[in-house]
Parts: sequence; structure tokens; C-alpha cells
Amino acid sequence: MQQIFPKRGFDKSEFIDRVGKAQKVLSSRKLDAILLSSEADIRYFTGFMTQFWQSPTRPWYIIIKPEGAPVAVIPSIGVQLMKNCYIDDIHSWSSPAEHDDGIGLLLQVLQTICGSNTKHLGLLMGRETNFRAPLSDIIKLTTENSQIKCFDVTGEIQKIRMIKSPLEIEKLRFICKLVSEVFEDLPNWISEGLPLSDLFRTFKIKALTLGVDDTPYLVGAAGAGGYFDIIAPPNDQPLRNGDIFMLDTGCVWDGYFSDFDRNFALGHASEKAQIAHQTLISATNEAVKSIKPGITTCRDLFHTMNHILYPDIDQSNLKSDDVGRFGHGVGIQLTEPPSHTSWDTTILQPGMTITLEPSIIYGEKDFLMVAEENILVSETGFEYLTKPCSKDLKIIK
Repeated sequence: MQQIFPKRGFDKSEFIDRVGKAQKVLSSRKLDAILLSSEADIRYFTGFMTQFWQSPTRPWYIIIKPEGAPVAVIPSIGVQLMKNCYIDDIHSWSSPAEHDDGIGLLLQVLQTICGSNTKHLGLLMGRETNFRAPLSDIIKLTTENSQIKCFDVTGEIQKIRMIKSPLEIEKLRFICKLVSEVFEDLPNWISEGLPLSDLFRTFKIKALTLGVDDTPYLVGAAGAGGYFDIIAPPNDQPLRNGDIFMLDTGCVWDGYFSDFDRNFALGHASEKAQIAHQTLISATNEAVKSIKPGITTCRDLFHTMNHILYPDIDQSNLKSDDVGRFGHGVGIQLTEPPSHTSWDTTILQPGMTITLEPSIIYGEKDFLMVAEENILVSETGFEYLTKPCSKDLKIIK
């Protein structure tokens, strides 16, 4: 059956809405502008999407003003593409430059936008953010001589990005559907003796053939009776009868990620491995069923899963193995806020897209197993974006 693809990109109204929400932050915090420099934030507010971010050579800046579209201060190599985005004005320089690689121009533009007095500038300073510029330029930006006072707007901007629009959800639903189909087909072509490197390569080919744009994230592991590592790249180890293996992938369509994994056993699996998988899926199911939009917090999800994973452990002795959390947000980045931890009190709201990713240690050798699904928080509760995994560990005969 031929895939029906959603429309790529967004209408201008989508970006007007996003920037408008950021401008309300400017107003409420009495700031002159918000300065962005990371790929995800620039893309979110302008639509500027390119793989050129893989080159770390050049800094890029976007300024959100109190009114109108953002202003770009970017290397000249990006001007043509930026003209197609939601941008009011573009200032550029030839980059890389020997001495001043854009910071001087940025300060001039900020002076024009904010005036000659002390400029009150919003920056993302918190967890899961970055300012993509040389440290020496960051110092120039924040030194007293620049007459700039910086204020942290991480919470407000992350809150805006957490709530996905209907068009964003459509893209996320589509990429999760595609990757679910790739996982469903995997038992039809896997075989004993297949090197892990070939397994990874074939998975990527299958995903690309089905319609994903890219598979920038694919990790996994395999071993007799279980595995220990969940972030490793492939090696040439051949699959053997009795191996349990896992693939965790972040595939992309039109700039939006899926992020989930699947576990398999080749030939047979121990009873402890099967129980571990059943426990993970039970924890996921209970967490999903517990979602009450506007009430449930990420901390609540953590406790729900933790109680099922470790029922015999004092729940005051909080445990999440070495993974650190039981899931996170997903969207234009593979992982986004919030985090399902004992300390994240973010309240789940309709429009949030999250992963549920419990993990467990089992067996005499302390094998690690992790299972992951992608979920939409809806007005009434939840929707699986991925095709939900069966409780039973998939055994490939």
C-alpha cells in the first residue's frame, strides 16, 4: 500500500503563533528581546531547517523582538535559505572571519533594536539548552561594556515548545507509524549469524525505503541472555541463537523525531528475560493509564513505573538504574523536556508528546532491559503514537 504523506513545512500562521507566545514572555518579563542561537530554537521560531548545522564552524543568531517577525544575524552562506523563513530582517557577514566572527554585528543589531540604554535580553540558560557560540564571544556579549543584562527564559520557552500544534502532532504521528512498520517487519529478515553492523545498516535502509527522511540515531546491543549497554554503536558481532537484542532509533520526517525501541530474542529466551519484558510493558501501561491531563506530573509517571519495576524496594529509596529517567519529551529534538524523574514536577498538558521509557535490571548477571513508547497527551487522556508493544518478548524462531 502506498504511503500517504502529510504536507511538509508549516504555513506562516504557525510561526506567527509561536513567536507571538514568545513575545508575551517579553512583555511579562519586561525584556527588550530574546536571543536564540541553537539549531532547534532557531528552527522552531523561524522554520530554518538545514543539515548545515553539522558544521560547527559558524555561529547563528535569531532575535525575537516585542513585535513582528524575528531578526536574523547569520553567516552570508545562509542568507538565501533564511529568506524563505519567518524573518523580518537579515543581517549577515562573511564567515568564518579571522577576528570578529559575527559578534560585533550582533551587538550593533541589538543596539538598533533595543536602543542605547541598558538592554534587557532573554537567553536560554537552563537544563537541556545551549548557546552555540565561541566562549570568547559569549563573554563579549555579557560583559558590562556591552550594556546587556541577561535573564533566563528557559522555563517559558520550553513550556511553549512542549505543547505541540496539530500540524506538529500530525508529523510525529506519521514518523512513529513509519518506524513501527519497520519494527514489525524486522522478524521477516533477521537471521542467526547476521552481524550487528548489518542489522543496523539494513534497518536504516528499510526505514529510508519506507519513507523516513533520515535515521540519525540508531543504537542497540545484543548478547547471550541479555545486554548491558543501550547507547552503543554497532560492531561486527554476529547474532547467535539465544541472544536478546534491542534496537533504539530516532528517525526523522520533516524535522520531527520518533524515539522508541523494541526488544527481540533469537531462538529462545530465559524465563527471567521474559518476565523482565512483561514488567517493563506493565509499567508502561500503568503509567499511560494514569495520565490525567492538567493533573498528572512527570514525577507521578516516574513513581507509577518505579513502583511496578521495584515493588520490593522502599519507594523513598528512589531508583532508576543507571539510565537516570523513565522517559522524556520528543519533537524537533530526539529528547526534549520534560523528564520523567523523581524531581520533575511538570504537569502533563494536552498537546505534549512524550516517551515512556522504563528500564530494569534482571538476572544473575545484572542484564539491563529497556522498553520505550511514544505517547500524545490528549484532551481526555492519551494516544499511542507508536504501535504498542506486546507484553510478551518477541522470540524469532
